[in-house]
Amino acid sequence: MKFAQRINRVPPYLFVEISRKIAKKKAEGADVISFGIGDPDIPTPDSIIAKLAEASLDSTNHRYPETDGLPELRLAMSQWYHRRFGIELDPDTEILPLIGAKEGIAHASLCFIDSGDIALVPDPGYPVYSVGTWFAGGECEWMPLTPANNWLPDLSSISDEIASKAKVMWINYPNNPTGAIADQSFFKSAVEFALKHDIALLHDAAYTETYFDDYKPTSMLNCQGGMEAGIEFHSLSKSYNMTGWRVGMAVGNAKMIQALMTVKSNIDSGIPQAIQYMAIEALNMNDNQVRERNDIYESRRNKVVETLNSIGIQVDPPKASLYVWAPVPAGYDSATFTSLLLDEADIVVTPGSGYGPSGEGYIRLSLTINDNDMERGLARLKALDIPNR
Repeated sequence: MKFAQRINRVPPYLFVEISRKIAKKKAEGADVISFGIGDPDIPTPDSIIAKLAEASLDSTNHRYPETDGLPELRLAMSQWYHRRFGIELDPDTEILPLIGAKEGIAHASLCFIDSGDIALVPDPGYPVYSVGTWFAGGECEWMPLTPANNWLPDLSSISDEIASKAKVMWINYPNNPTGAIADQSFFKSAVEFALKHDIALLHDAAYTETYFDDYKPTSMLNCQGGMEAGIEFHSLSKSYNMTGWRVGMAVGNAKMIQALMTVKSNIDSGIPQAIQYMAIEALNMNDNQVRERNDIYESRRNKVVETLNSIGIQVDPPKASLYVWAPVPAGYDSATFTSLLLDEADIVVTPGSGYGPSGEGYIRLSLTINDNDMERGLARLKALDIPNR
């Protein structure tokens, strides 16, 4: 049996491997505590679940949905974007509901990338940016994110030769895995760069509703030229604790939205219609639920940062996202320190190297772990004797 080359060149999905390690440990009788996967432990709000129960009894919602979603859903998305960011979007041409942001991100490369084309991809970064590029036959030009540039890509270091060949540029703020944030000056530079080089600017904004302290994320589309330069991907997964219901959206440039619609309409049949009514309920909620949930994550963030600093792993508290990005102790790399935590303390973290070469030397800890398990996990971390290497 001969498989396509794209299967051979793509590494196993990072979180599938992590889940396998957890399952193996548990099968051996270990009490594993996982800081690995960013899957909210806080339940979907009751009113959203009630809307699903109601909508699921309506037989009209038992049939195939439309790929572009209910008009009422697109309208709710438009109204939410206006309330949250002050951005006016045409529900019919500038919004496309997605089966989770991951699906849209993966499909986006099929809109822009032909064989041999280049995508500018952050390193470290969400693996789907690169995998989507490879599945479309393209090549990745890595944009290193480092502490020296505040985990932002250095656009000035991208040569004119590479920029002229690039078809898309991926950015993601608040950032996964680093927790870094970007201000309007960065988005302005990214928009100008994309317009200058005729590059589609694709912003993964899945974490804009998870923020702390005095910070509140903004949108790339707020910049002059943002709607011309690209599209933004958003998700209800992190915003409303709806990871299992798979609802996201792509918004922005109408031509790019139409291209994504062309891909999706030939591949999938859209979000199940009863779930769309859940999404409408979520998008019409007030901000109290978001604030209350963020208070929980902020408390967890503080505990994780305090514990890491107490054992000599110095980190600054991130102002947004669901993650703490921490350097590994001297003498370790990402894989060896991750293995030490799993083998000696039954703690799962994500190795930074899984997000790209520039993630080497770091680990990612997720805040999506119930308070009891977090307390137990942090106690184990404090008690761990980390050998010198």
